[in-house]
Amino acid sequence: MNLPNKLTLTRIALIPVFLGVLYWGFPGSRIVALGVFILASLTDLLDGKIARKYNLITDFGKFADPLADKMLVTAAMLWFVECGKMPAWALAIVLCREFAVSGLRMLASDKGRVIAAGWSGKVKTAATMVCIVLMFLPIPAALNALCVWVITLTTLYSGVEYFLVNRDVFESL
Repeated sequence: MNLPNKLTLTRIALIPVFLGVLYWGFPGSRIVALGVFILASLTDLLDGKIARKYNLITDFGKFADPLADKMLVTAAMLWFVECGKMPAWALAIVLCREFAVSGLRMLASDKGRVIAAGWSGKVKTAATMVCIVLMFLPIPAALNALCVWVITLTTLYSGVEYFLVNRDVFESL
């Protein structure tokens, strides 16, 4: 197993640590959980850079890397919904987009096509990660609401773009 794949597996392994720290609820647990989240997010940056630079791209990485990202982000957002920092409808939009894009990728794969992450998907991921970090900090309610809207709107935009750019996947259905 190569280093990028090990980093992806590390990110997955950090998710229960992240949630455990959050739910343990000791003084300062949110800051420790934030540190774990940031560490896990940094593994995402590193695994992609290393995989591309040293041509270590694998089928496992293509599958596990985006899955690890979705798992980490979903875990954080579920906690935000539970503690009232994010409305459930916003999380529903994020999850529906992720399921829809994953379905689109499966259809494309059946036709021998790989749909790589687009620019808007990368912006969505970066904006989501930054907003999640901010939402862990003691920020004003207005900034928290702005973060929810940034996550929701970048998610919607990138989802629509994926379907418009790849609409030919549906031509022979």
